[in-house]
Amino acid sequence: MRVAMYYNNKDIRLEEIPRPAIGPDEVLIRIEASGICGSDVMEWYRIHKAPLVLGHEIAGQIVEIGDQVKKYQVGDRVAASHHVPCNTCHYCLSGHQTICDTLRTTNFFPGGFAEFVRLPAINVDRGIYLLPDEMSYETATFIEPLACVLRAQRIAAISPGQAVLVLGSGISGLLHIQLARALGAGKIMATDVSEYRTKAAKDLGADEVIRARDLTPALFKDFNQGRLADQVIIATGAEQVQLHALSMVDRGGTILFFAPTDQGVTIPISINDLFFRNDITLTTSYAGSPADHWRAMQLIQAGVLNIQRMITHRLGLAETVKGFQLVAGAQESIKVIIEPQR
Repeated sequence: MRVAMYYNNKDIRLEEIPRPAIGPDEVLIRIEASGICGSDVMEWYRIHKAPLVLGHEIAGQIVEIGDQVKKYQVGDRVAASHHVPCNTCHYCLSGHQTICDTLRTTNFFPGGFAEFVRLPAINVDRGIYLLPDEMSYETATFIEPLACVLRAQRIAAISPGQAVLVLGSGISGLLHIQLARALGAGKIMATDVSEYRTKAAKDLGADEVIRARDLTPALFKDFNQGRLADQVIIATGAEQVQLHALSMVDRGGTILFFAPTDQGVTIPISINDLFFRNDITLTTSYAGSPADHWRAMQLIQAGVLNIQRMITHRLGLAETVKGFQLVAGAQESIKVIIEPQR
């Protein structure tokens, strides 16, 4: 079968590898759509594992099932999780499934930028989501990223009426904007370095958008009747934004560090000013649990998000390197989807 083999962001080759054979508790999925995630293009994080096949935002059709698989059948249209938790460890039982040791070691093979993917038994048990008939495969690729955003906003405790500042209007930022709006956020401002993306943020629910370089605490106060943001969501890994966020949060507010940064990035924090005097909460979130994936699928099915507005490119498997460059460039693209059967 054909795969897009990753060597680095500028070197992704169309190669042939054997179609995976499945075991008695496994299934084989023919991949119809696979989204490129911002984490896929974090070269410092991926390069030491190369060559490999990336892609975890997948949707497709089951084409083979093992003899012991009872819940699914050939022909089922599905999305699937690449990482799944054990559901029995200390972390899972305390509601932190995404830091479970099992979740960190599970995966499907070889990766979503391939014609077929094999799901191991544990993924079959707790990481397959049957798609509604009306949900397209490309729409279903948003289940995984939205699950991550759902978990993050639950941890940050975004509530109705709050003023929200979203720093970064790539795909994660746009999902945060739409979900915060659905949860009843009072006012939402979004930023980005790209005018193309700030326009998308406006289209998708932000009350005000601004180029990142122009954002100041005074400007946000003008927007929010003299107050800073109740919730600051950092949806970009840009180093300067991490520090800038500290000056944009109101007393009693929360800063959500959602996007990873480059290696070694640190920021100075004043313990007294942020915590002792102003009761600021700094928090973060990684990935989404199986329950988050189910909720994400339900929200998408209900039409809460404008999925089509976020899809800017649909490419064949041989064009995966072009897709990576579009995502890494973070300019006139939002969601790039690879269609391996093209």
